[in-house]
Amino acid sequence: MKDKEILDQALTKVEKSFQECVMRIPKRSEPSPFTPYWLHLEIVERYRVLLKAHIERGSVTVEIGSGPFAMSTTVLAYLAGEKGRVCAVEKGRWRGFEEVLQATKLRARVMPLWCDALNLPLKSLSCDTAVVVHGIRSLRNKETIIQILKEMFRVAPRIFVAESLPIVKNNAQRAHIEMYNLREEIFEAASGRKDDIHYLPLESLVELVECAGGSVSDAEILDVNLPHYLAFTPREELERIKDREKKEILVRKWEKAYDNLKKYGEEQPPVGIVRAVNR
Repeated sequence: MKDKEILDQALTKVEKSFQECVMRIPKRSEPSPFTPYWLHLEIVERYRVLLKAHIERGSVTVEIGSGPFAMSTTVLAYLAGEKGRVCAVEKGRWRGFEEVLQATKLRARVMPLWCDALNLPLKSLSCDTAVVVHGIRSLRNKETIIQILKEMFRVAPRIFVAESLPIVKNNAQRAHIEMYNLREEIFEAASGRKDDIHYLPLESLVELVECAGGSVSDAEILDVNLPHYLAFTPREELERIKDREKKEILVRKWEKAYDNLKKYGEEQPPVGIVRAVNR
């Protein structure tokens, strides 16, 4: 199936007015080498996930870890409606953020907050919902995750957590996880610090929310059945590794994972969803 056909099929899963927002975004050639529509597909995936958050029109949502290209931010701004607002929290990865929101014509609904999620510049219970979508994996350790979840509960009465799960149902999902799991090893070998930790099972996500003081109202697994391209790590990242032996091992692993991506494609694993209120 051709790239545009894959996108057209994915867009049938969202409402028409949101399709129009997505198609205003220009095609991209990076960072994924596999399709110029990778960003559009990632945003559609987040739309499918965030429907489960039950964002009400006119509400205020705080998003933890908006990240590059405003993927979830775009969806949240759309769901909030003209009178709603999104407080997009990010510490430093703003690449493409303004470009995407301007293209979708949703920029006026978003307030970017350049800050540490451990100390949000928001009053207690000043938001309706706090969300973190595909961001738990970037928080490095259990203690940090729990503290950020506590801060989310401070500013909102309910939180929504969504994260990819370590579940494999086909070769495309296996190829994705094989490449994704190299990220933690590569970043630690190159910089000495963990990043993009391995996906956690749903039970662990629930436990983290409960440790942060949450009462879990619902936990489920969502199959989005969409392509996924964000596991890819450029070969150049391996050049930053100084330890020759580690580098050689990781190069071999990377080459095997990359071959499987080309052979099987890459599919989003099932997504774990946790909804909770503050105890």
